[in-house]
This record gives sequence, C-alpha cells and structure tokens, in this order.
Amino acid sequence: MHEYSIVQNLLDQCEENAVANNAKKVTKVVVKIGVMSGVESQLLCTAFDTFKEETMCAEAEFIVNMQPIVIRCNACDKESVLDKNEFCCPHCSNISVTVIDGEDMYLMQLELE
Repeated sequence: MHEYSIVQNLLDQCEENAVANNAKKVTKVVVKIGVMSGVESQLLCTAFDTFKEETMCAEAEFIVNMQPIVIRCNACDKESVLDKNEFCCPHCSNISVTVIDGEDMYLMQLELE
C-alpha cells in the first residue's frame, strides 16, 4: 500500500506550505489523481484521514479529483480525452499517440487559516 507513503509526503508538503505562509492550520486539500497514476483514490482518502491527526491538516477537508487520460495524436495533432484505456485517436484512428495527462498525482489547492 504505497498510498500511506504518498499521504505522508502530501501531509509534509501541506505543512511546509502552511508554515511558509504563516498559517495556523490547513482547512482544505485538493488533489488531482490521474487514472493511470497507480494511486487508489479510496485508499488514499482512508490513509489521509488516518494520518492527518496530529498535523496542521487535522481538520482539513480532503477532495480528490480524478483526471481521465488525455492524449495528443501524433498524426492529426488533436487532443482527446479517452473513456477507456484504448490508446487510439478517436478522430483519425491512428495508434501513434502521446499521453499528456492522467498519469500523475498533483496537489492542486490548499486552503489555509
């Protein structure tokens, strides 16, 4: 369960930002998780709730936004959002595509007090 180590790093990052901005606590944490990131959102939420106690995030609302796969076709240069893991351009059916979003996890927003 690598979600625990991810949450520990996320909490550290939140606290660093809070301290740098002279905040007393973090009230909201928003992350974006790509569907291909390998991060299980439900496990991440559970881990966050478990480990946030005793941190500046103890009362923070945790919001997860799932990012679908976004590709750019190398043939027609159009961007598309994929509904399934079928890496084929929906415009021209070419299989030469580049994934441009949906593989990573990002801290998108913090609300501080």
